[in-house]
Amino acid sequence: MIVKPLFVILLTLVFILSWLFANTIDKRKWVSILISIILTPLVYFYLLYPILNIFSSYHHEKYFKSDVWKEKPAFRYEMVGNLIQDSLLVNISKNQVTELLGKSEWFGWNDSLKANSKEQWNYNLGFKPGAFNNMQECLEITFKNNMVNNILKYQIEKTFEEEN
Repeated sequence: MIVKPLFVILLTLVFILSWLFANTIDKRKWVSILISIILTPLVYFYLLYPILNIFSSYHHEKYFKSDVWKEKPAFRYEMVGNLIQDSLLVNISKNQVTELLGKSEWFGWNDSLKANSKEQWNYNLGFKPGAFNNMQECLEITFKNNMVNNILKYQIEKTFEEEN
C-alpha cells in the first residue's frame, strides 16, 4: 500500500475521532489509547474507505490491449484514456482500426445525410463504477479519406423504461 498525505490525514482524523469516542467510555488514558488503536483501522477500512470508493469517480486505468478490448468490453472505459493519450488511433486506416478495436458497434448520425454514416464509428465503453452513475461512456471515431480524422469521447444518459 502506498502511503499518501491524504491517507495519513484521514487516518489521523479517524484516530482523533475514535480517541474522543473512547474517552466517553472510559477516562483511563491507556484504555482510551488501546481502544483507539484497535478501532482506527476498523473504522477506516470498513467504513470510511468503502464510502469514499462509492462516491468518488476514481477508477483504475489500464494500458490498451487489443485482445482485452475485443473480448472484455467491461474494461474499455479503463483503457480508453491510454488509447487517446498515446495517440494510438492517429492517422491509421479503417482496416487498422478494425484490427485494433474490432468492428464498430454502430454508425454515428450525420445530419447532412439524414442517415447513419459509415464514416463515424462508435464503440460502447460501458459505465464507470460508482454510485448514482447513469452516464454511458462512448467513443466515436470519424474517418476522412479512409483515415482516422477525429476521435471523440462522449457520454449519453441511460434511461430505464418504466414497466406498466
